[in-house]
Amino acid sequence: MRIAIPLYKSLFLITFLLSVTGLSAQTQRYVYEKGMMGSPFVLTFYASSDSLAKCAADSVFSRIQQLNDSLSDYRDGSEINKLSATAGTDRWVDVSDDLYRILEISQQFSVQTKGSFDASLGPVVQIWRRAVRKEYLPEKKDIREALDRTGYKKILFDKENRRIKLVQKGMRLDIGGLGKGYAADRGMEVMRHFGITAALIDAGGKLAISDPPPGKEGWNVAISTGRDSVGTVTLSHVGVATSGPTYRFLKINGTIYSHILDPKTGIGLLYNVRTTVISPNATDADVLATAYSVTGIRKGKKYARKYYKDTLVWLEESRNGHVKEWNTILP
Repeated sequence: MRIAIPLYKSLFLITFLLSVTGLSAQTQRYVYEKGMMGSPFVLTFYASSDSLAKCAADSVFSRIQQLNDSLSDYRDGSEINKLSATAGTDRWVDVSDDLYRILEISQQFSVQTKGSFDASLGPVVQIWRRAVRKEYLPEKKDIREALDRTGYKKILFDKENRRIKLVQKGMRLDIGGLGKGYAADRGMEVMRHFGITAALIDAGGKLAISDPPPGKEGWNVAISTGRDSVGTVTLSHVGVATSGPTYRFLKINGTIYSHILDPKTGIGLLYNVRTTVISPNATDADVLATAYSVTGIRKGKKYARKYYKDTLVWLEESRNGHVKEWNTILP
């Protein structure tokens, strides 16, 4: 019988004996960077040797590439697109642990925020991607038709057998709102397999942070705290994500449409929101940064107090030039 061992585990076994004698030695700081998922992924961590550091970094990047191959809706043959192709066929589809897990997480936040985050928004996302690329405003009828093929309640879960069913024809899944945060968390799991506990993974602005650097209280992270001010916080054992239309938006006749879509209207947010969330992990922070952008200040406070008391939020919302700031939500 052949037993398949994941790459990062096999590399760990190969290098373990070489590095184990140096684990208690003075650690060094290492930085590795690679373009993945359309963004730079930067690994900053402390390890006891060059060989251990390189093996760990290669394994993290390998794991993230595996996730991208499976979960990216940009790839025709990806697992998530194959699942979307079964929509409306009344088929239960066996899926990988990663795909089931990320959709289950998405569903949890969809329920809690009453649809402010929705992984079924793919048909609408496709319309806006084309519109941004070609710089035109989508037709209302096209948006309405696409919205008819969305709805997180149309994603069914068979937890016992880890299967998914998409009940309506034409549905298309898009987990872009939490994919990088999820990848950062999975990369941190690989780091721990190598015995590396002091690490920060920056997945295109979505941060997974573990133990502090040696001799430090935490990692110094610069975050926007409203009205273009930047503050520095010292963090460990958390995830951080920032969401906003600073670089990705569509401007038509003086009106700015954010790349963040309101799942209820199918239209890019017409008010300017910049949100930073510190949460127990990068996946949750990534989802909540998007969801809070959609909910705005009033509803965001309501959901935070009910479900997310262990999060810290900076949110700036402007409408017609008037800025409202919601600085923090504390436990």
